[in-house]
Amino acid sequence: MTVNYSERMSTLTPMYTRILLATDGAASSQLAAQHAIALADVSGAQLLALRVVPPYASTYLDGGMALTAADIENMEQQWKHEAMESLLAIKSLAQRQQVRVKPLVVMADEVASTVVQVAKRHKCDLIVMASHGRRGLKRLLMGSETQEVLALARTPVLVVRA
Repeated sequence: MTVNYSERMSTLTPMYTRILLATDGAASSQLAAQHAIALADVSGAQLLALRVVPPYASTYLDGGMALTAADIENMEQQWKHEAMESLLAIKSLAQRQQVRVKPLVVMADEVASTVVQVAKRHKCDLIVMASHGRRGLKRLLMGSETQEVLALARTPVLVVRA
């Protein structure tokens, strides 16, 4: 008996309809972007590319320097612009495979909880993120947004080791 898989796949409900790619714009997260694009291509899903940009640290204890409100606004606008540029590069890469991408930049203090909230708000059925593979003291000091998303999300999370 011969099975025509392409015919059979066309009758199945797609596994994913909306995939959230959460990226920090680092070169190491490009592998996660490639995986998310490939999954969206195979499943016919829409890809939502998210970059969470933390606002400027408002106090000296948080790492901030004394700047004027206008300087802070300009700096945050520049960060948002750079974030959108990185997402547009992902969109351009995805368009070569006819994958629809909606870029989204959100400014928020809490990266992981924002990723989870955006996934819920946009009814995403998968979150794709990179893990930078930090261990020991570096992981303890720098934290792991991916680890926190895994702990908070009810949506399945695909972690791509970069």
